[in-house]
Amino acid sequence: MNKNAWVTTAWADIFKKIKATSQEMTIDFPSMTESGVYQNTHKPWAWVVGFWPGLLWLLYEKESYKPFMDMAIDREDTMDGPLDEYVDIHHDVGFMWQLTSMKQYELLGNDLSRTRALRAASHLASRFNINGRFLTAWNKNDVNSADPRGLSIIDSTMNLPILYWAAEQLDAPRFKLIAMAHADTVLKEFIREDGSVRHMVEFDFLSGEVKKHHGGQGYNQDSAWSRGASWAIHGCALSYQYTKEPRYLDAAMKTADFFISQLPEDHIPHWDFRAPRDENTPRDTSAAACAASGMILISDLVEDTELKERYLSAATNILKSLSDNYSTYDDPNQQGLLIAGAFNCPQGLGINCSLIYGDYYFVEGMSKLVDRLQG
Repeated sequence: MNKNAWVTTAWADIFKKIKATSQEMTIDFPSMTESGVYQNTHKPWAWVVGFWPGLLWLLYEKESYKPFMDMAIDREDTMDGPLDEYVDIHHDVGFMWQLTSMKQYELLGNDLSRTRALRAASHLASRFNINGRFLTAWNKNDVNSADPRGLSIIDSTMNLPILYWAAEQLDAPRFKLIAMAHADTVLKEFIREDGSVRHMVEFDFLSGEVKKHHGGQGYNQDSAWSRGASWAIHGCALSYQYTKEPRYLDAAMKTADFFISQLPEDHIPHWDFRAPRDENTPRDTSAAACAASGMILISDLVEDTELKERYLSAATNILKSLSDNYSTYDDPNQQGLLIAGAFNCPQGLGINCSLIYGDYYFVEGMSKLVDRLQG
């Protein structure tokens, strides 16, 4: 039997599952599940709103199933409110409009979507602190004592593509220069020598000097939150894809090597690599999915044959384990694709549930494997 046959089977199962759940979804923007049912995100500018329409676009791109397109467009149209409101917009505009407006413009050439994404990029660029060379994360901070005016987080690496894209669309290098300045700060202040990753760095918002490291959603300030590692792996690879600057690819591989070295036997990470671990320690399938998709990108970008195989093999092992051991294809009581996500373990929120971004990156990673089989 073809060793890759599982990819085709899993993709068909994903399509069938989303075809069913999309018809029963009564909420606009799913975030995480409770008792198997997706809950609506708490506010229209929450960072997760792009993942459901983004997932639908990924499936539409392969399957041309028009209801997915219609739903994705409808969800994107409702996101104009926070874009117009401006004051509550944060650094996660990339997550929100890369997966929706940028994707619709790529697939359908919708000029309104292009304008939305360009406006979002301008919002993000306006968050740049010139002295610290970083993008501020939030407008207020409810999670710790850090001053939001000087707080930046590793998730930011995944938002940089909207700046690189805007630079290309407008022939405006300022967007790319801001993105690269922030990416360089990530390499310097967030990625440790061993390849582990900090979640939060607080800078003095006037001088730009580092004030403190915060554990954030990790076990503590010296720990290694696995989803933060996945943001770094994937985000640094994306920075290299847009810039071809070798330091970003080196950082992507460095963080990926650490991630791979810490995986348990079934290839699915625990929520933090430095938290005490036993049979009851939560996993995080969203970290697994995002990292795997990023590793496939690394495999596409490196030239060395052995490195290509290393990262593709690691990604394939992760995705196959997710499909075999953590998927819900045949469970009508679960609306999510993957179980065992961990939203915020320090606060005891969203543990062992489905997370919409975990589902999104699982579909994205599987889509890349499908492309390899077809191409």
